Amino acid sequence: MQRRITRTLMLLTLALLAACSPKPADTMPQPEQPPAPIVETPPVAEQPPQYPYTAPFTGLGSQERLDQRPIMVMINNAPEARPQSGLNKADLVYEVLSEGEMTRFLAIFHSQKPEVIGPVRSIRPYFIQIGAGLDAMLVHAGGSPDALSTLARSDYSHLDEIPNGKYFWREKFRVAPHNLYTKPELIEQAMLDKGIRMTGELPYFPFLPEDAVITEGEPATKIDLSFHPLNKAGYVYDPEQKKYMRTTAGKPHLDLTTNEQLSATNLLVIASRHRVLDNVGRRQVDVVGPGDGYLFQQGKAKKIKWKRSNGVIRAYEDAALTKELPLLRGNTWVAIVPNAPEMTKYLHFE
Repeated sequence: MQRRITRTLMLLTLALLAACSPKPADTMPQPEQPPAPIVETPPVAEQPPQYPYTAPFTGLGSQERLDQRPIMVMINNAPEARPQSGLNKADLVYEVLSEGEMTRFLAIFHSQKPEVIGPVRSIRPYFIQIGAGLDAMLVHAGGSPDALSTLARSDYSHLDEIPNGKYFWREKFRVAPHNLYTKPELIEQAMLDKGIRMTGELPYFPFLPEDAVITEGEPATKIDLSFHPLNKAGYVYDPEQKKYMRTTAGKPHLDLTTNEQLSATNLLVIASRHRVLDNVGRRQVDVVGPGDGYLFQQGKAKKIKWKRSNGVIRAYEDAALTKELPLLRGNTWVAIVPNAPEMTKYLHFE
């Protein structure tokens, strides 16, 4: 009996010890749990800014309604006048021969205001035609007899420096007549002082979508324009900027104020009738058409027909002049070359 009690006590003691001892599972190291996978949220694509308005002459977005009259300034392109100021801020630039085998720039300012514009030079009748079609305020320093006669007997809005010198100034780092300058604030003040209409009756320009890609046309990444053996310009296409970068006399054509190279998103080269009128070399240039030309966009060239329609020189893809070619959104330069003996004398591209 005593043995049975002793054995029972021993069994109970062992049972208690087993119960109080840590379980083998508790003493073994636990396997490490793999880290939770990191879920990366894909970046949200940056949305292009939204604009409530569109610039009429460039098709680019604008934060404000642009319904003011454009300003067209006659800008000198003689070697002594280079580099010019303000051309890089123009929505439209027309380059056309005046006399002395030199071209003049008709720079149309609307969506941007440069600090300085110039050098300012004189006006011609065909300059007036181009500006009037845009309902522009014409800014010049004198003009040919025919041009001044036209302005005197019409209601064209214009500002001539000769009787209105307070809205212009002359710089000392150049000699006359290549040193006359003005700026948008002075031109606008002149319009207010003279009671000239400030709101514009603007023509319509068709534009391609912002993401448009030009695939049709001949390759045209290098363009040479030869108005005269002593007056040559060129354009080289920059695919990163999607613009044609301008050169003059084989060198980058820069803006004097900003040191930026002049460029064009659209380049329209048209051939028209030119006729020399007098011993001075004054010309009559046809800016009505129709005629032949090329439209250069994104490194491609399209052969086109052109005519002045609703006040503006426009490019058409058909001989019937019914299918207007839209522009890429950005600035436009228009070069007007003689159509005789033939266009290829003045224009080459590859």
